[in-house]
Amino acid sequence: MCLAIPARIVQILDDDKALVDVGGVHNEISLGLVDDVGVGDYVIVHVGYAIARLDADDADRTLALFAQMVSQHEEQSGEIH
Repeated sequence: MCLAIPARIVQILDDDKALVDVGGVHNEISLGLVDDVGVGDYVIVHVGYAIARLDADDADRTLALFAQMVSQHEEQSGEIH
C-alpha cells in the first residue's frame, strides 16, 4: 500500500527542492515532478517527491481525516499523546 500526504511548502530551495511542513514536521522534498508551485502551496508528497499540487481546501479536509483516524486509533487502543 502506498501513502501520499498533503504538505505545505514553507521554503523553496535550490535544485528543484523545497522544505515542506506536515503537522509541524519539516522535510526536504523534490519538486522535480511539479510545475508552478510556491511558498504556501500544498502538494501531495510520496516518497520524498511532490507529485501534484493540491487545493488548500482539499488539503485541509485530508489532514482533518488523518487527524480523525489518529484520534480514533488512540481512543480504541487507550493511547494518549
